[in-house]
Amino acid sequence: MTDTSTIAIKRLEPGDRSPWDDYVLARPDATFFHRAGWEEVIRRAFGHRTHYLYAQQGGKMVGVLPLVHVKSLLFGNALVSTPFCVYGGVVADSEAVHQALEATACRLAEESGVDHLEMRNTAPVNPEWKHKSLYFTFRKEIDADPEANMKAIPRKQRAMVRKGIKAGLESTIDDDIERLYRAYSESVRNLGTPVFPKKYFRILNEVFGEDCEVLTIIKDGQLIASVLSFYFRDQVLPYYGGGTNEARAVAGNDFMYWELMRRAAERGIRVFDYGRSKEGTGAYSFKKNWGFEPEPLSYEYYLVKAKDIPDVNPLNPKYRLFIQAWKRLPLPVSQQLGPLLARSLG
Repeated sequence: MTDTSTIAIKRLEPGDRSPWDDYVLARPDATFFHRAGWEEVIRRAFGHRTHYLYAQQGGKMVGVLPLVHVKSLLFGNALVSTPFCVYGGVVADSEAVHQALEATACRLAEESGVDHLEMRNTAPVNPEWKHKSLYFTFRKEIDADPEANMKAIPRKQRAMVRKGIKAGLESTIDDDIERLYRAYSESVRNLGTPVFPKKYFRILNEVFGEDCEVLTIIKDGQLIASVLSFYFRDQVLPYYGGGTNEARAVAGNDFMYWELMRRAAERGIRVFDYGRSKEGTGAYSFKKNWGFEPEPLSYEYYLVKAKDIPDVNPLNPKYRLFIQAWKRLPLPVSQQLGPLLARSLG
């Protein structure tokens, strides 16, 4: 029996944010999505109840677990680590600390009466829990030499990047999220996905500051594509992006990700994290075409009221009609209605 009697589990308070982030930055298994700033972002942007837990032992922080309660009539009732993020779960100094945080999360899930507790782990932790193998992440080391990075891109994809270069596309860093939101909202509407509210992107920019950057692609002053990326240690994570209708003809998205990679390498970044995609989707194939190998993510579920794990994703046949109808919405209508649904699609 593991002794957890000396471990105290506490809730994040405003004064704990700096020690929390110092801990996350020092832990090699922690991610950008474990940062304390997400608590503020999710609470302010979506109004969800947050439970950011940390473990203390001997007067020092020894583990963290970000949790958010997402409750929706349409999509269920869950405690998630962490919604709107691709990675989550427990980060801890020891197995005893891990167990103490996880046990607290399970008790909280039961007390809250949720359907399930979801841990977005990068690797398996609890083989006895239900798990979902739907998502894969794509990460790859990049070189300091841009020519080496260009040569590492498979030939067909490299030709698309060069097409964008020949088209005269240019990249620039934006100080706000206006052009990003235009390109992003148009793209997700075309995919049949509800758009997040504009204030979410403003809050991300405000909370994470220089670690949240918007790269925009233009041609003759016209918006072509834009992407919001996060920076964490030696990693860059392109996270929200999209292209306008003009992007396809000039390989706008291909050029955009190349420019992000080139600029990141110049500033000393050594890992390009393309984020998660579902197997069998266009995004999954696009990332493989860049020479990135898919790595399975281990999303694990502790069931409380639910009989099985949820299947809230666009590949579920029951959402097919909704997706097709959403694609036909006028853009302003999708921008107005989307946030009402997207807040529950974390």
